[in-house]
Amino acid sequence: MNVKLAIIGIVLIVIGAVAASAAFVVDQREQALVVKLGEPKRVIQEPGLNFKIPFIEEAVRYEKRVLNVDPPVEQLILADQRRLDVDVFGRYRIAEPLLFFQAVNNEEVATQRLSTFMIASLREVLGTKTQVEVLSEARAGIMDEIRDIVSGRAQALGIEIVDVRIVRADVPQDTVDSVFNRMRSEREREAAEFRAQGQELAQQIRARADRERTVLLAEAERSSQILRGEGDEEAIRIRGEAFSQDSEFYTFYRALEAYRESFNPDDTTLVLSPNSQFFRFFNEGPPSPSRR
Repeated sequence: MNVKLAIIGIVLIVIGAVAASAAFVVDQREQALVVKLGEPKRVIQEPGLNFKIPFIEEAVRYEKRVLNVDPPVEQLILADQRRLDVDVFGRYRIAEPLLFFQAVNNEEVATQRLSTFMIASLREVLGTKTQVEVLSEARAGIMDEIRDIVSGRAQALGIEIVDVRIVRADVPQDTVDSVFNRMRSEREREAAEFRAQGQELAQQIRARADRERTVLLAEAERSSQILRGEGDEEAIRIRGEAFSQDSEFYTFYRALEAYRESFNPDDTTLVLSPNSQFFRFFNEGPPSPSRR
């Protein structure tokens, strides 16, 4: 009796294992492909319980949801010979599991193939565009053009391209540095030119000021000489008139001026004869009023 129960138990276990191997559930987020010894047999796209031949067939599951592909940043040369670092991003869906299985087999290979398609399409489209077009409102049309090219090539893989977007398109850092250095050199050159022009203008202003100063001094000196000559002329005239009116008094007055200039109490030393003409008024005295 115990042996029979054991055999029944073993049979039930085997049947359960076979049943478990034969049945599989497809989630609503998945689609499956039943493969028999490496050869696809049928596609299951509806969710629910399904069956396969145990140990002979297997269920290959694929995502039914939209998947992402993000190739690395690529540096491209545009039609105007400008360089841009372009980061592109794509979204796709496995539309035909059988064709997908035959072409790429799994999502990892599909991502690699799609990345290659996207980079090639970027080069093909952006190679005919200028930097102004890529960075302007025309960018949306450029992305649609890239998406259409990638979509046409992805159909052979059983893939439907949902969208392709250019995340960013930046000028390479070495180009930025080169432009910055060129701008700085240009500004330094302009500053040097402005400084040279300023120095030249300053020299011209200084030269003009020196010239005007020299002219003004010369004119002032000339005017002073004229005034001095006129003063001397007037003084000579006045002295002449005074001398003509009373020559003796004028001679006496001039002698007094000479005495005042000569007899300095600090350092005057004179060695003259008392009978010299210079001291004659000391001996004779001033002219008398009767003589005048």
